[in-house]
Amino acid sequence: MRRAPIPSRFRRLAAGTIVVIGLGTTLSACSNSGASLAKQACGHIDKSLSLLAKSGRETDAATATELKSQAYNQLRQALPIAAEAAYNDGQWQALMTTVSESNRVPESTLVDALKMQCQEADSSPFGQPAPPSSIPPPAPASSSP
Repeated sequence: MRRAPIPSRFRRLAAGTIVVIGLGTTLSACSNSGASLAKQACGHIDKSLSLLAKSGRETDAATATELKSQAYNQLRQALPIAAEAAYNDGQWQALMTTVSESNRVPESTLVDALKMQCQEADSSPFGQPAPPSSIPPPAPASSSP
């Protein structure tokens, strides 16, 4: 029994669909790079620092407390994003560590470190490889007899 030939239109449609799916997968993987995730985390951190500064200028104690609470919540929202950035690229370990300290120390003590780390993330050009990390590579496994 002979099969009917597959129309060329169907083959082109199938090939086009495969190409689109492949491009989508590739581009979505690129969007999760450490640098882009660090920039996302720094968006929350920038909001947090802005709210913290605003709370310092506030004269009403209740409003200042509410602003500090909002700042803390923004900083905590940055933590899982910073952790994923560090997972994808070890360069962002310091950012993740600094954000994670926010549950142990007042945010006001972290401001300078957060500003410097986010400045690094914001200056990292999109699509460019990250600068070399100061974290040394793991030691090679020794093969002992």
